[in-house]
Amino acid sequence: MKLYEQDNQTRGARSWRAIPKSIWALGFVSLFMDASSELIHSLLPVFLVSVLGASVLTMGLIEGAAEAIAAITKIFSGAFSDFLGKRKLLTVIGYGLAAATKPLFPLADSAFWLFTARFIDRIGKGIRGAPRDALIGDIAPVYLRGACYGLRQSLDTVGAFAGPLLAVVLMIALSNDIRAVYWVAVIPAFLSVAILVFAVREPEKPRAQAGGRESLMRSVHFPKNAAFWWLVGVGGVLALARFSEAFLILRAENTGFSVAFVPLVIVVLNIVYAFSAYPAGRLSDQMDRRVILAVGLIALIAADAVLAQAAGRGAVIAGVVLWGLHMGLTQGLLTAMVADTTRPEIRGAAFGVFNLVTGLALLCGNVIAGLLWDSYGPSSAFLAGAVFSAIALAGVGLLRGTGMPPRGVRQK
Repeated sequence: MKLYEQDNQTRGARSWRAIPKSIWALGFVSLFMDASSELIHSLLPVFLVSVLGASVLTMGLIEGAAEAIAAITKIFSGAFSDFLGKRKLLTVIGYGLAAATKPLFPLADSAFWLFTARFIDRIGKGIRGAPRDALIGDIAPVYLRGACYGLRQSLDTVGAFAGPLLAVVLMIALSNDIRAVYWVAVIPAFLSVAILVFAVREPEKPRAQAGGRESLMRSVHFPKNAAFWWLVGVGGVLALARFSEAFLILRAENTGFSVAFVPLVIVVLNIVYAFSAYPAGRLSDQMDRRVILAVGLIALIAADAVLAQAAGRGAVIAGVVLWGLHMGLTQGLLTAMVADTTRPEIRGAAFGVFNLVTGLALLCGNVIAGLLWDSYGPSSAFLAGAVFSAIALAGVGLLRGTGMPPRGVRQK
């Protein structure tokens, strides 16, 4: 606690320049991989529904199942990184697998093959996700933890809007040839892996004590403090509300956006996301993180309300801006709060548990949104999202009674 107080006194003199180089490198790893993934993903719903003739429910199932697969994988990879005491190795394997699957997308000729490509890609995401997030917690100074997670999220999101923007340019240049555009996505994916291998340095820490199975079992113990589990609950309900951005793309298409310009929806969303995530992280190092989380949930409720009633392009863009603001205010913040409420030696498992719950909830959220969309229209899907967001907002109030510390102080 004294150490945190000393760090807190120096916070005013610190800036992004104090963030460790390996955090920056991890940010650029995320940037290039997300540019590759979003270049593909920004066109995938249109390709799946308009070209291959699949239903919106099928799209929701594919998107939700893909994210759930990633979440389930994370709980094992996070716990195993605790056991090994080595997180970079699993991170490299996860990013490498994702890069290796990128050529499958332009080769796919059916919904089944698209699902297969997404399935393998998301396994790679699952392998890397929890070890990477825990690695950031290992590297980041306590007084800059929110800023470090926010920076990584911002750089990740720069890639997330660079990819769709590149998709628009390439679609125009290549006469709407989606398969040709998808081949370009292979390049940044492999560049991402190269940066990870050569530019990220993992801090030394002792391997789990020898003891075979008993040692491994010890590494998967769940956090026991109430603050962590309340956070998991809030994150799960939020995931029900925050269904795939693929629904935003379809909402844009059915309000008048042409196919070539549909990816601009993701560009706008991620520009707002990128420019709000790092400031939100920095601000959360100086005040109660729960306040910022609550503001982010209010932004999502507003986004759902606007998108439910949208009748034209302007309303869709307004809803997307609010959705992006919500992402910037919540996503990096939630990862920082997981690190706040868990001990370093079980942090990988904690991120795995958190991502498992939120991933399964995201699967349910996508299925619910797809069913409502097909049965009652787009408005019903977004109104359901607003209801789930309101429940999550109420849950943020319960975090106060669980011992969740203000200013991001980690519980012992």
